[in-house]
Amino acid sequence: MIRLDNITLAYGNRTILREVSLHLHAGELCALVGRNGAGKSTLLRALTSHPDIVINGTPLRSLSPEKLARNIAIVNTERIRIENLRIEEVVAMGRAPYTNWIGRVQDIDREIVAAAIEQVGMTSFVGRTTTTLSDGELQRVMIARAIAQQTPIILLDEPTAFLDIPTRFELAHLLADLAHKEGKTILFSTHDIDSALPVCDTFAIIEGEHLQKLSKREASAEIERLFKR
Repeated sequence: MIRLDNITLAYGNRTILREVSLHLHAGELCALVGRNGAGKSTLLRALTSHPDIVINGTPLRSLSPEKLARNIAIVNTERIRIENLRIEEVVAMGRAPYTNWIGRVQDIDREIVAAAIEQVGMTSFVGRTTTTLSDGELQRVMIARAIAQQTPIILLDEPTAFLDIPTRFELAHLLADLAHKEGKTILFSTHDIDSALPVCDTFAIIEGEHLQKLSKREASAEIERLFKR
């Protein structure tokens, strides 16, 4: 569960979001929507750093980096493309909060990594390097890394950007399965309303300096108004 109450976020002297509140629950898939520059990425970053945000009943200020990494997994917009880095090695990075002090991966970690790769449909790609993958394939690997991290919360920044239409819908349904079948709290920013509307439970809409959370039915008309201005 994520809770923020009346929090203001700024960048330098500029207020990005003013006195925003948002509550997200276990098993909830929420799309974060707004125009370019509205503050979506700022809000996602704040959810892992602002001391007054509460994660599963504990303020962030009370969480060590290790405990935070055991509660929140993040999928950013950047793609890891490193020569000779295999996809299973990328996914294994998600086990970092659980490995021993020298970072050694144990047999149980390898099992979790293999299961995460299978869950995103990438088992046949094991042994392939990141430089050989398409954007959609690599995005699945990044989501597998988040799954392997075994956190109750996953945050994603524009996970469907630069993907073709079928892959966008596949990833949207994968996120829905993680929320609805595994009880994870998932918040992702997106401009891809077409793939988000069928699967999301709620929508957090940023307009100006303000944020409102709406149900799927409420959001449909509001999003159309926001993007047609």
